[in-house]
Amino acid sequence: MTPVIVTRFAPSPNGPLHLGHALSAVTAHDLARGGGRFVLRIEDIDGVRSRPELAATIRADLAWLGLRWDEVAPQSARLSRYAEAAERLRAEGLLYACRCTRAEIAAAARASGPDGPVYPGTCRGRPVVPGEPAAWRLDVAAALRRTGSLSWHDERAGEQVARPELAGDPVLVRNDPATPASYHLAATLDDAADGVTLVTRGRDLFAATHLHRLLQALLDLPVPRWHHHPLLVDETGRKLAKRRGSPSLAQRRTAGEDGAALADALRQGALPAGIALSDALHGAP
Repeated sequence: MTPVIVTRFAPSPNGPLHLGHALSAVTAHDLARGGGRFVLRIEDIDGVRSRPELAATIRADLAWLGLRWDEVAPQSARLSRYAEAAERLRAEGLLYACRCTRAEIAAAARASGPDGPVYPGTCRGRPVVPGEPAAWRLDVAAALRRTGSLSWHDERAGEQVARPELAGDPVLVRNDPATPASYHLAATLDDAADGVTLVTRGRDLFAATHLHRLLQALLDLPVPRWHHHPLLVDETGRKLAKRRGSPSLAQRRTAGEDGAALADALRQGALPAGIALSDALHGAP
């Protein structure tokens, strides 16, 4: 029997959805057609930026697009799972405490990676000071010695050799009680818990998959396949983003636009003026 495809759309309720989110949701929804399962997961641990009322708006936007989904527990209900995973990695000697500021990292970095300056490992090997606030980073070199070489498969880009070392040692546990787990740790654990078999997301997260594949190996998690779809960009070539005030789906919805027609237009690549698809492999090595 052909395995059931489980995809997901995992927005953060820290701003309104825009056309880029609509493309991602429609893509994930359609890949699960024919007996598959399309999951909605609200990623609501972005500290004070997460706004509970926006979760309802997200659901209204998806319904307006004509999509149907199964909703799973939000990230705020999964904090103990993140803590348990972090403690396991810490007990295995794979995490180390880091007290460096962003400015210190930028000043000391000798290379640039997909997420900016690559952390130079300043705090690696330093003793832990009990009670002193710190973030916790994954020692990628030590982790790779444990796992050996790894690979992963993208439905559009093919087989990939995992190279998490390109981005340096990432923070997995933040020095912020309001936002305890990093995106990398939380999303990897969530996809496994939700039974996701095809992780569908934008090309801007392609490079993050190298790290996610490493975390799966370290935590004995199932390995899905990935589908990194093209991004919608504006006339300057920049991807649509909440922080730049890209027109929201809620604005289009309340203005009376036909959401199902918009979803069909996205499927066909019929985009509004000034918006284009970019298939550049953002952040890929």
